[in-house]
Amino acid sequence: MVQASFRPVIVVALAATLAGCLFQDKVESFSGPTMGSTYTVKYVASADTPDKAQLQQQTEAILAEIDKQASTYRADSDIEIFNELPAGCMTMPDGVRTLLEAGRTLSDESDGALDLTIEPLLNLWGFGPRGQGERVPSADEIATARQDVGQHHVRIEGEQVCKDRPVQVDFNSIAAGYAVDQVTAKLEASGVSSYLVEITGELKAQGRKPDGAPWRIAIEAPRDDERVAQRVIELDGLGVSTSGDYRNYFERNGKRYSHTLDPNTGAPIEHHLAAVTVVDPSTLRADGLSTVLMVLGPERGLAYAAKHKIAAFFVVREGQEFISKSTEAFDELFGAGAEQ
Repeated sequence: MVQASFRPVIVVALAATLAGCLFQDKVESFSGPTMGSTYTVKYVASADTPDKAQLQQQTEAILAEIDKQASTYRADSDIEIFNELPAGCMTMPDGVRTLLEAGRTLSDESDGALDLTIEPLLNLWGFGPRGQGERVPSADEIATARQDVGQHHVRIEGEQVCKDRPVQVDFNSIAAGYAVDQVTAKLEASGVSSYLVEITGELKAQGRKPDGAPWRIAIEAPRDDERVAQRVIELDGLGVSTSGDYRNYFERNGKRYSHTLDPNTGAPIEHHLAAVTVVDPSTLRADGLSTVLMVLGPERGLAYAAKHKIAAFFVVREGQEFISKSTEAFDELFGAGAEQ
């Protein structure tokens, strides 16, 4: 399965299924396990849409294919077979090449804040699929692992993906967003024009419910003791992704180590950004950008998001309190909310 266990499910769908007897159209839903977590599809069914069983079968076929191509948790996936190569080339499906291109673009744009080849470092700290338990490695161990990290070691040549060092590619920072985009594209091609799709916490919504109401989702406050909505937003044609470290970390000798690693240092982030939510028409891009901003932190991340006109909502620790900050692009979409 594609890893989802370290992803905070901060964005929560608020859409409730409506009683179909009041409307010609009605909200239908189906769900199931995927990527070590779950998926949920809610959509407005009409006389022109396929039946629910068919849509669920199509959705699960897409998710199974992505898992077969991109999972780092099954030895027979395309990317894991590639990862086992010391160097060389391998023919890869379109999905893997699409993910690699997206990751390269995000890496180039952010000066390496996102890097799809950090799996050796994740394993070293105990966060990866081959990790031997959470631990604090030495500086020498980090330096050794970093020798086999870097997207510049991977290139695409036609239908082949090649590498010049034994690097290992990990798509966990963008795979769920990609899956959401693939599922929603299939729904639209099947005649579904109004939907809310959530996969391991990444989601996208489009259209209106039968009563004309928009799809609403809540951005959770970064608390590990209970789930509290910090901001409610309305979506139409937008994907949403949240990254955070408040549930996924370990402590040693009183120090907190986040599961989010900075590829440029090989170590967990140490700033005070608790969580960041990104909204974008591409859920894949929102997924990757939320990781980029989480790595950059509150000051550099906010400046980067402002420069690139990214719709982002930051939650920053200040002592025992949390302060929220949003970019101009976010406020243009959803209005400026009071800081909390």
